[in-house]
Amino acid sequence: MSPAFGAMEVEHYSKGVLLEPFVHQVGGHSCVLRFNDKTICKPLIQREHQFYETLPTEMRKFTPQYEGVVSVSFEEDEDGNLCLIAYPLNGDHDNLENLDNSDCEPKSKLLRWTNKKTMLLENEKISKEWVRQHRKEEKMKSHKLEEEFEWLKKSEVLYYTVEKKGNVSSQFKHHNPWSMKCHQQQLQRMKENAKHRNQYKFILLENLTSRYEVPCVLDLKMGTRQHGDDASEEKKANQIRKCQQSTSAVIGVRVCGMQVYQAGTGQLMFMNKYHGRKLSVQGFKEALYQFFHNGKYLRRELFESVIKKLTELKAVLEKQESYRFYSSSLLIIYDGKERQEVAVDSDPEDLEDLSEESSDESAGAYAYKPTASTVDVRMIDFAHTTCKYYGEDSVVHEGQDTGYVFGLQNLIDIIKEIRDESSE
Repeated sequence: MSPAFGAMEVEHYSKGVLLEPFVHQVGGHSCVLRFNDKTICKPLIQREHQFYETLPTEMRKFTPQYEGVVSVSFEEDEDGNLCLIAYPLNGDHDNLENLDNSDCEPKSKLLRWTNKKTMLLENEKISKEWVRQHRKEEKMKSHKLEEEFEWLKKSEVLYYTVEKKGNVSSQFKHHNPWSMKCHQQQLQRMKENAKHRNQYKFILLENLTSRYEVPCVLDLKMGTRQHGDDASEEKKANQIRKCQQSTSAVIGVRVCGMQVYQAGTGQLMFMNKYHGRKLSVQGFKEALYQFFHNGKYLRRELFESVIKKLTELKAVLEKQESYRFYSSSLLIIYDGKERQEVAVDSDPEDLEDLSEESSDESAGAYAYKPTASTVDVRMIDFAHTTCKYYGEDSVVHEGQDTGYVFGLQNLIDIIKEIRDESSE
């Protein structure tokens, strides 16, 4: 544990799990936190919790795996750094065996996110005196980073150059402005409520990005309607306005966030929900094209897998009686790590697996050999989901969620258009 904690504090924190910002969050407004490499957590909302507890079997492959509930407390160390610590619900702080935190970051490399600064303390054995001696330097670095994030958060679309030193995946994790924004807002809300409440329930979910070295993530807000049945008149009017002024009303889907690695320039591209709301249908199509383009060539080998998964999901949802997924999102995820290139004039045996369709003019004297690229398609965010099995709901819907299915079909059609146009 960090040397900035006293002996008693080290004992206390060692029995819980320090939560960090989930750096691949590209949309939404609720804070998503990293529990460990394979698990994330987010504030428990009863309706969403009920959805995961009663999830139909056929839908499980299209949602994150639900892994239970933890208690999260908002705490400060002696220097005023704000931390979120997860504990077992039963109050037994002796262990977290049932939460499988075996792959957490080493305690000597815990990242403590604060309301004012971010500080990385590398060595557990370094003394408090050494930390305080170097605090001024750390603060200067932290303030610079904070100013950088403030600038990033004001930009709806931005390109951020990844530092050349270190590998891409290690640099990637520090530069997502949307996750930082959500995390800072969550800390502030919890800080304001700390005097009245300091215990929160969070649900644990599968980290869908864990299998990818450089996750490229597209967050799509699905459906022609976003407000839940229990929304206030003000909330309802606001959500209707957002749909009418975006592609949601026209095609049942809009961009809520995007994160793409540009191999051609070594940059990260971010697009937030504010820009997504402004897109026309043609602009939405161009954004999708951009999501599948790595700055050097279009990742055409991904199309068939994405289309197949979306079509399967559509078939499943068409059979779901009474479900309405208001304000739910759909994630499309793939690995942005650049594939190995093989020279066109290489020996024939090196090129035997190359297809003509895989060649790309922008590759110049090189063509790439397509590899088995894993693409994930998952539904997330069920805070406003309803169905007839939720006994307390006053409104009961019949049949399929036509707005969501409408959006899925349009999404499939647009991806097919991009695929077909790119192969001409």
